[in-house]
Amino acid sequence: MNKTQLVKKVAEASGLTAKQATAAVDSVLSTIVDTVAAGENVALLGFGTFEKKHRDARTGRNPATGEAMEFAASDTPVFKAGKAFKEKVNA
Repeated sequence: MNKTQLVKKVAEASGLTAKQATAAVDSVLSTIVDTVAAGENVALLGFGTFEKKHRDARTGRNPATGEAMEFAASDTPVFKAGKAFKEKVNA
């Protein structure tokens, strides 16, 4: 499912117009991104948690040449599925 399909499903389920559903989905996604980027977690009960994780600098290898490479430290977004979400997927 892509964003357009998600917006269509939200519009159908909620009775919103496509324009209103697009605004709602965009607002939710941008709020999650902004909150996680600021270092806060977003926990949606039954769905999951979005959070920011730090990765330390490390040495790796180029798979094509075998040459050692340095990877800089970075932050990355992480999603942990909630219990209800996991149960639904495994059903």
